[in-house]
Amino acid sequence: MAGHIQDRWYKTEIDATGKPNRVRTDRYGTGMRYRARYIGPDGTEKSKSFHDGQKRLADQWLAHIEADMSRGQYIDPAASRVTFRQYAEKWLSTQVTGITTRESVESAIRGHAIPYLGSRPLGSFKPEHIRGWLSKLERAVPASSYRRVIYNNVSTILNAAVDDGHLPKNPCHAQSVRPPAAGNGRVVPWTARRVFAVRAALRDRYRATVDLGAGSGLRQGEIFGLSEDEIDFDSGWLHIVNQVKVTKGGLVFAPPKRDKLRDVPMADHVAHSLKQHIEAFPPVAVTLPWLRLDGPLVTRRLLFTRLDGTGAVRRTDFNDREWKPALVAAGVIPEPRPGERYQAAREHGMHALRHFYASVLLDAGENIKALSHYLGHNDPGFTLRVYTHLMPSSDARVRTAVDDLYEGLSGP
Repeated sequence: MAGHIQDRWYKTEIDATGKPNRVRTDRYGTGMRYRARYIGPDGTEKSKSFHDGQKRLADQWLAHIEADMSRGQYIDPAASRVTFRQYAEKWLSTQVTGITTRESVESAIRGHAIPYLGSRPLGSFKPEHIRGWLSKLERAVPASSYRRVIYNNVSTILNAAVDDGHLPKNPCHAQSVRPPAAGNGRVVPWTARRVFAVRAALRDRYRATVDLGAGSGLRQGEIFGLSEDEIDFDSGWLHIVNQVKVTKGGLVFAPPKRDKLRDVPMADHVAHSLKQHIEAFPPVAVTLPWLRLDGPLVTRRLLFTRLDGTGAVRRTDFNDREWKPALVAAGVIPEPRPGERYQAAREHGMHALRHFYASVLLDAGENIKALSHYLGHNDPGFTLRVYTHLMPSSDARVRTAVDDLYEGLSGP
């Protein structure tokens, strides 16, 4: 046995003859009678109290503790009482990912996990609790892909809780728990007509953003962070070394996603568009902190600034005030009713321009490795998984090659 059971209502005393006698203690009849005690792996004493008539339960509890210790599955009861909220707060504070990623994860956890799971002790989690939470999440978050992101974040936190000894296993891994669907994930690129319709609907000072997205594959933050020093008109290359990132406290400069600095070939039409833009809207020196709000100040002469010509463009403001009205004008999304906001258009954000760029290059026969570099992906395999369905079909080439072979062998 991993410990012993103390009976608080009785004690043993030795009488004058040396015979042990069982006598009542001062606590007889009050409070919990039994206290199960044992020494944990950390060398400290642990205990749990039970009511009168529950000695069998106390014995079973101690036996369970002993079995868990022998299997290496012991969980400290104090650790198991830590709530999901308490642990999630601690976990969030220790993340070392990029500031934008941290804020995105924090928003998902605080908005969609802690309100439902926060008060539950980690040691009490069962698959049924995750299933119940997912049911509520489905009603609160329509997009299955975003629900899956939230679910994965929660599962990651519970994985860490298992590693730290707060619960024996992650309930998200149970067979009865079905994660939200990832969505079809199949990219449907815009047509050239739609790209140019949206471009025409933008204000003059922002039209060249479409050329950089659809003609060079830049991300939105990279477009807003592009400096005139990073455009080499003589050689025909764009040097992507910077982006503007939105944080809760304000804007910052940062390297491209995953620190993927890269050079992208600049088509003549893109170069012509940028020259016209620079002539009409000369670059403006903008100073922002680097990476963090308390980071060192960095100054860039940006191509795109706010409407008043000062300051970097905030992505969220641009999307609401410039991009979505252009989508409406181009017939991509409906015009909102008076008093209503624009329709959510996740698949029609500026990222759609990158998909268009990828489709154009693949249709022209560009290889996946080069495309992956131009897009700033770390892994060409990821690029292939995203865009493989856009690659030109090889069936016609196969038929032609085999027919040529047979014709060459048949002779005159």
